[in-house]
Amino acid sequence: MTFQRARSEEQRAVRRRAILETTSAMLDEMPVAEVTLNELSRRVGLAKTAVLRYFESREAILLDLLDDRTTTWLAELEQELAHGVDLSGSALERAEQVADVLSRSLAAQTVLCDLFGAQGGVLEHNVSVEVARRHKRAALGKLAAMASLVRRHLPEVGDNAELFCLNTLIMGGALSAYTSPPPSLLAVYESEPALAIHHVDLRTALRVAIITSLVGMLPRS
Repeated sequence: MTFQRARSEEQRAVRRRAILETTSAMLDEMPVAEVTLNELSRRVGLAKTAVLRYFESREAILLDLLDDRTTTWLAELEQELAHGVDLSGSALERAEQVADVLSRSLAAQTVLCDLFGAQGGVLEHNVSVEVARRHKRAALGKLAAMASLVRRHLPEVGDNAELFCLNTLIMGGALSAYTSPPPSLLAVYESEPALAIHHVDLRTALRVAIITSLVGMLPRS
């Protein structure tokens, strides 16, 4: 696609949305680390300098996309928890069901996990104070929304819900880096199966971490 220079706020919004949608499509093909401004500008039909008029950096684009994808995922998670957790069960039973739903749902969001994995170490390091503040405020709102979903199905976690949700997202990002090893490591794991413990199944690893955290937060009877 090609664009004329935006002359109005509406046109600028269209350009920004096109940049975000193009970046999102790229992330369906490649990891965050391989997304470049050069390739993005080529695909979106704008010069790199033009892209930087709408977003101050590659990282700013990816942070906005992280916010967008988190919003979409939380809407899906709300429905998944509603169908996957029996509110009449005991606290332990509900904790196990929340862990099942949350680990399955987050593990399916491979792009989102990749973005969370890059968030602290990469994406937040090349943005202005204004962009960082806007992103963190948005992230805080989404964390509160996620915590509310958890408390709805497991009120026993109480004030620990926000910290639990933050840790879950961080774990999703960290663990996702170990789910798709390069060919050299796959060859190592095949030749020495004992070493394959380092080849992580994201859903399984997340469920262990999530259920361990939740059970630790339940009140002692």
